[in-house]
Amino acid sequence: MNTAIAIWLFFRAVRWLSWIGLLGYCFYLASHGETELNSYGHLPFGTEMLIFALGSGAVFAGFLELMMRERTGLPRPSFGQLIPPRQAPADAQAKQDGVFSR
Repeated sequence: MNTAIAIWLFFRAVRWLSWIGLLGYCFYLASHGETELNSYGHLPFGTEMLIFALGSGAVFAGFLELMMRERTGLPRPSFGQLIPPRQAPADAQAKQDGVFSR
């Protein structure tokens, strides 16, 4: 496996884990929020920072994932596909189709 593809898969995993963690923690706070609130009815600073960090980290990891996918030359994966097949270069594809001309 190419190093760039491994880095792309790493950022892809970080993005998905960040979104799942954010949604899971928000659902936890929605169901058990009364135990997390302080005496003024506010969330503690650490809880707010965790929510902000998970959401921002997911978006930032998504940008890095897009950058690495462009560097690897992989097409956009379809739903449920872990690694899409590499696209053949345009010249090689044209030679296979018999339409190559200079």
